[in-house]
Amino acid sequence: MKGSYVIIAYMPKKMKIEIGKLGIIEFKRGYYAYVGSAMNSLEGRIKRHLKKEKKMKWHIDFLLQHAIIKKIFYKESMEKEECSIAKKFNGFDFIPKFGSSDCKCKSHLFYSKSIEKIESIVKNEMMEWNKD
Repeated sequence: MKGSYVIIAYMPKKMKIEIGKLGIIEFKRGYYAYVGSAMNSLEGRIKRHLKKEKKMKWHIDFLLQHAIIKKIFYKESMEKEECSIAKKFNGFDFIPKFGSSDCKCKSHLFYSKSIEKIESIVKNEMMEWNKD
């Protein structure tokens, strides 16, 4: 299966984290939506994100060492849609260049104090992944 996904993760406290080449970034307490895509194996990519032990490869890997995954939404597609999904978070606070080093988007990581605000963006277009 190919497609795009949105990970909703909760940061339980304000924290500074070193995010690869982006350097040290301060994250607020609250919810973060990370938009990604997997054009080889969507299932494999999501399962990798759920693992605790893994090689640190992507920006999201560094964040997920400290944040708690609450929900994952996905959308099957033969086209790479992560940038169009990321644009739907226009107006949200964001971490510049996070997860978007291979495109022209300002970011692929968005912040909200409320999980409901994030879910309202993705629920209509994407299916929820069962983490169990």
